[in-house]
Amino acid sequence: MSHTDTSKIIETEAVIVGGGLVGLTLALALAKGGVECVVIDALDPAAVTDAGFDGRVSAIAFASCRMFRALNMWDDLGPHAQPINDIVVSDSRGPRAANKGAASPFFLHFDHREIGDEPLGHLIENRHTRMAQQKAVEAEPLVTLIAPDGVMSVERDDHSATAILRSGTRVRGQVAFACDGRGSPTREAAGIKLVKWSYKQTGIVTTVEHEKPHEGVAQEYFLPSGPFAILPMVGNRSSLVWTEASHLAPAFLELDDERFAAEIADRFGDFLGDLSPVGPRWSYPLGLQIAPEYVKPRLALVGDAAHGVHPIAGQGLNLGLRDVAALAEVIVDTARLGLDIGSLETLKRYERWRRFDNTVLAAGMDGLVHLFSNDFAPLRHARDLGLGIVNEIGPLRRLFMRHAGGTVALGGEEKLPKLLRGETV
Repeated sequence: MSHTDTSKIIETEAVIVGGGLVGLTLALALAKGGVECVVIDALDPAAVTDAGFDGRVSAIAFASCRMFRALNMWDDLGPHAQPINDIVVSDSRGPRAANKGAASPFFLHFDHREIGDEPLGHLIENRHTRMAQQKAVEAEPLVTLIAPDGVMSVERDDHSATAILRSGTRVRGQVAFACDGRGSPTREAAGIKLVKWSYKQTGIVTTVEHEKPHEGVAQEYFLPSGPFAILPMVGNRSSLVWTEASHLAPAFLELDDERFAAEIADRFGDFLGDLSPVGPRWSYPLGLQIAPEYVKPRLALVGDAAHGVHPIAGQGLNLGLRDVAALAEVIVDTARLGLDIGSLETLKRYERWRRFDNTVLAAGMDGLVHLFSNDFAPLRHARDLGLGIVNEIGPLRRLFMRHAGGTVALGGEEKLPKLLRGETV
């Protein structure tokens, strides 16, 4: 794998625009199946693994973890991965609710032992995932990473897709994959419109250290402003994903350390003892967006370029990884038959496999956001009762766990991609 290439034209089989968590995983998956690819990313690979670049963590579902193992990444990821043994979801009326007796008596408890020996997933800092990906890419002769360099445009004709880079290099393949995020310039240039709206919420992300061990339990409280998630990290640390109304979030972000810690403690409670925020704070606007079509001739959207969802269920990256598993299987199967991997017929197979599942899950999470981000008493009582009912119905509870883990699809081609079963394509 090389980071630079001085030639003006590079020939390959697949061109991947974007070298983030989804783009590099796709490159590794294709390469394991014998498909050569070039990844172009605008950011310096060294910069994106720095702790100050992105302090976020991602909840990696157990099926996604199987894929990372199949792609030979887990030896490097394992020491930095915190197993999620349990997830507890509860309702609360606001800060200090637990101290005032205002918390709902109903809750939903997911215990990994109900569905097998595997944890429900793992919490991994994004920078560690990037480092493992980069190491795997370095060892993969069928992957070339060009970074930092930007893609100015992607030209498509009947037989190829060519990325024109800021450096002047042209990268030509049979197909291009847009893995360049929610704001995907590649998608926009292809004329693919979005269905989207804002939740008028901001996600505030930071890390806290706490006195007591978390025992691998993830907690999610539903407050009137939105969910407040406490996600276990390696050691006595947790990542917080605090959803706040967008007009209030800037004031919280500007608080000094002591007052910010007090606001967190009010929402966090004292079940993990004394706590203190560590590291930077990040924030980003929350909304839903989904592309009604994922493919054009010689082009497919993958991950956030195709869909962006609320973090309420921690499924954003996992949806992208499921896209990768399905797309890689379609492309590798087509290549082995000696057929055109960039044909619209080939790409439509991927779209059919993933679009329905993504759309249904996005709609479900959208419903949860509207259901739980309010304090309307009758609705609050109804949703609390719903949590309690689901918690008491074992088969339904286990179905939710399996779908969140990525082993149950909602539609399209019913089979589970090989990578999500832990097999190479």
